[in-house]
Amino acid sequence: MKARDLGIPFEGTPGKNNAISDVEGVLVGHSTIIEGEGELVVGKGPIRTGVSTILPLGKTAGEVFAGFFAYNGNGEMTGSHWLEESGHLKGPIAITNTHSVGLVRDAIVEWLFTNNLFRGRVFWGLPVVAETHDGWLNDLNGFHIKKEHVFDALDNAKSGEILEGNVGGGTGMICHQFKGGIGTSSRVLDEEFSGFTVGVLVQANYGWRSHLTVSGVPVGKELENELLPEINAVYENIQRESEGSIIVVVATDAPLLPYQLKRIAKRVTAGLARVGGYGHNGSGDIFIAFSTANKIDSTDRNKTVKNYTSLNDNLIDPLFKATAEATEESIINALVNAQTMKGINDNKVHALPHDKLVEIMKKYNRLKS
Repeated sequence: MKARDLGIPFEGTPGKNNAISDVEGVLVGHSTIIEGEGELVVGKGPIRTGVSTILPLGKTAGEVFAGFFAYNGNGEMTGSHWLEESGHLKGPIAITNTHSVGLVRDAIVEWLFTNNLFRGRVFWGLPVVAETHDGWLNDLNGFHIKKEHVFDALDNAKSGEILEGNVGGGTGMICHQFKGGIGTSSRVLDEEFSGFTVGVLVQANYGWRSHLTVSGVPVGKELENELLPEINAVYENIQRESEGSIIVVVATDAPLLPYQLKRIAKRVTAGLARVGGYGHNGSGDIFIAFSTANKIDSTDRNKTVKNYTSLNDNLIDPLFKATAEATEESIINALVNAQTMKGINDNKVHALPHDKLVEIMKKYNRLKS
């Protein structure tokens, strides 16, 4: 479901699916592993993890322009150095848990090679893989994500409606001390701005309860002492010191060049702030934005001049606003879709209760009738 289904008011007009997949050609896939219960036995479980993939141009070898921004850098996104240098993104983006980044990266290279999706004379790639930490619920050091899970998330990537909440890379994640995970949303601009689409997907695993804000309402303060995570004492002190992280992927069909996409990625922070995230010292808040409008052909190395289209900078503000709006709604969608989960050592994280959320929104006269 979407938070809008509860009557939560958001600014802007969403696309058909209110998802990143509303940007034509973009596919999303998940592979989810939920196994075992009870006491943690490293290598055996319980397992609460997965991997999510975003394919900018579907199952092709195409390259697109992209931009990258780290709001707070206590996290990882592979491939970001070359992306920053060149402005090019080749192949899928993946999001997983902190200790599976390397395996997921290598599996993407193999998947591209196996499916003959590399172009050019040399078979090489620098895949973009990002992470957040799911060690409160998952056997993080059991290394349960394998190559076949990555292949599954890539092979089954699709357009249309996208699963949210406890799926893929978001399976074991926590957001504002409620159950978090994957969330997505989109915005379609008015025709006076050429009707461009902006889509956002988040892996939300950050934030303190008291900071949670929903459409301007201090929901976290209203629920500050209710349904807090039930964490085994061994982990309690660490849990207090950990602020978590969020990975955000922005897609658009507007013709933007790399420097413009970096500016788009920076505007994710405006949406994050609306919900109550402000880049803790220990947080990995890392964002990437790409455009599907210009298809880059890197195989033509003999062409002296290549021509691409670009939006006038003076007309980019509606895209900034759309990015902030879709980021905000994506995070709330992750919270609304996530379900209560019990993981390692019976650590338990509660879902954001829909009934109490609606009650609080009514109290502040912020619920749509």
